[in-house]
Amino acid sequence: MDPMSDPQSTPPSRPPAEFPQEAREFALPGPAGRLEVATAAAAVEDARAGTVIICHPHPQHGGSLRNKVVTMLERALRESGLDTVRFNFRGVGHSEGAYDEGDGESGDLVAVAQWLRRVRPDDALWLAGFSFGSYVALRSARSLAAQALVTVAPPVGRWDFEGVAMPECPWLVVQGEDDEVVDPQAVFEWAATLQPQPTLVRMPETGHFFHRRLMDLRGVVKNAVRGWLPPPRAGA
Repeated sequence: MDPMSDPQSTPPSRPPAEFPQEAREFALPGPAGRLEVATAAAAVEDARAGTVIICHPHPQHGGSLRNKVVTMLERALRESGLDTVRFNFRGVGHSEGAYDEGDGESGDLVAVAQWLRRVRPDDALWLAGFSFGSYVALRSARSLAAQALVTVAPPVGRWDFEGVAMPECPWLVVQGEDDEVVDPQAVFEWAATLQPQPTLVRMPETGHFFHRRLMDLRGVVKNAVRGWLPPPRAGA
């Protein structure tokens, strides 16, 4: 049984000293206590010298590393050749601590990135996120020197995007035109003000949770990032 699929189970407490080659769940030390983490490796024949950390939506509205949009993002990026890391923010699942308005969650992301850089010092670091997770990924992208960023339904107008240092790396913004949680027009107007401009993909007839559009999201992400991918992983 997948240890994270059992709510009574807790992931192993000792973090791996190397990036796992098989899908694995474990705990990392974070600023507020243990963080629940899940990793997966790209197929050897597709593998690129990069790893992406994916951030989940709002902890107080059911967001977790198992969110369907998050898992589809993970699939799309892993099929593109990146190894993947998902984790639960503080207070979600088996992660310790309590919700902290995005500030503590950014610290959680930094802790995961620090582990990743220890075990994969030569990898390109990518960040991705959905909704609240895209806000956390964005506000950390520049300080973590991310080499690419994928943000799905960034909650413009709900969080302070004005005070965020914008990244200079390649950046994809995916926004559904029928989003009932995030104002699509606010996202489009905000994206138009940015320099350099991110790649913006507008998905018609698409709500916030991409119901019946998850496979379309997979295709959008894979197509958009194809030209940004790092070189093949050595030995792949």
